[in-house]
Amino acid sequence: MSEYRPIEERRRDWAEVEIPLAAEACRERAQACMACGLPFCHGLGCPLANPIPETNAAVAAGDDALAHELLAQTDPFPEFTSRVCPALCEGSCTRGMDGGAPVDIRALERHISDAAWAAGRVRPTPPARRLGKHVAIVGSGPAGLAAADRLNRAGVAVTLYERDRAPGGLLRYGIPDFKLAKSIVARRVALMEAEGIRFVCGAEIGRDIAPEYLAKRYDAVLWAVGAGVPRDLRVPGRDLAGVAFALDFLKGENRALAGELPAPPISAKGLRVVVIGGGDTGSDCVGTAIRQGARSVTQIEILPRPPEMRSPSTPWPRWPWRLRTSSSHEEGGERLWSIETLAFEGEGHVTGVRVRDVGWTFSPLGKPQAQRPIDGTTRTLPADLVLLAMGFIGVPESLLAVLPRQERPFLRSEAPEQRFFACGDCVSGPSLVVRALADARRAADALLAHLAP
Repeated sequence: MSEYRPIEERRRDWAEVEIPLAAEACRERAQACMACGLPFCHGLGCPLANPIPETNAAVAAGDDALAHELLAQTDPFPEFTSRVCPALCEGSCTRGMDGGAPVDIRALERHISDAAWAAGRVRPTPPARRLGKHVAIVGSGPAGLAAADRLNRAGVAVTLYERDRAPGGLLRYGIPDFKLAKSIVARRVALMEAEGIRFVCGAEIGRDIAPEYLAKRYDAVLWAVGAGVPRDLRVPGRDLAGVAFALDFLKGENRALAGELPAPPISAKGLRVVVIGGGDTGSDCVGTAIRQGARSVTQIEILPRPPEMRSPSTPWPRWPWRLRTSSSHEEGGERLWSIETLAFEGEGHVTGVRVRDVGWTFSPLGKPQAQRPIDGTTRTLPADLVLLAMGFIGVPESLLAVLPRQERPFLRSEAPEQRFFACGDCVSGPSLVVRALADARRAADALLAHLAP
């Protein structure tokens, strides 16, 4: 289980909330992995197929250098995944087969990565030779960075284009500092630059630079622009001031903390905040609003409250459906389940959210199947700021319009005749950082095959 700094301390700052495990605790927890003869964590749980049993065995033996050498073969950025990945591997750990606690794989991964950086084992390794090929990557989020890393190591000259002022995508602008310190992102970017990767920031393709220019200048173009179109909630009152998308809220605070803005453009200070959406983005909004000094924070979700323990509808080794309480939830606020949003109320500026309860029918194994409104439960939640955190649905229409053969909300993974490739969320739809890294590896390998003489 993750260990966090004291609540009253972390509510007042933006430093990472998680406390890294001590080396001795890591060796003890890694030892628990050694009794497993069926590593579902490696083959089923981890999209990157990290050699988890082998890295944990190295940690248990006190050989952190070997552990990092093994982990770096499959995970290009363990310093990221060990901080922001929900640890699918732990959901398939055999220790959880009968309801037990899984091995703390993510915490061990952070120990391996942090120890490697502290010991100076993570150093620039430029390729020994160049292939004479040049590739442009559009987007410097997890997928773009991972693809650039893999292509560069193969000897391809890579230029990364980013519309924001600094590289990192959602790692830098979407994930709060209290989960991922931006010094961690900057450190990796600096290392990649030292390895020969070129970053061009403040340049939006389709507005500042034409896609045709990239196609003419480079041997291939890889799109890794994410799935940044948020899901909207078109109910009465949607156009009221004070109703905003979650990512705009989070990005504004991150830019302010980075010194790009004098203050966040959307602030929760002194306000009654309602967050609509019960996922990780909603949780990040809760933690951010608390740090900004919100008067109150309420997070609502239309789905029913998950069970405290693994639901029978997601038996081991599947990722379990169960209640998850983040560090932000521990810090304050209220969580409401089975709540449907009917309208936003107010004159000019939002003053409340009209909601009602919904009931759910469940499958015999407990999976939610259908909802129905419950009469007599309509009420208004006071709100001065409403944040929509209901996920993402596609790539901006402005970008789709300038790309070849794009009639759908997500891009095609590759079209060799156009020297056009894509990877990450802009292909799969919104997903996890670890899945974006895995897809970037696939796309980079396909691109290398395309470039081969």
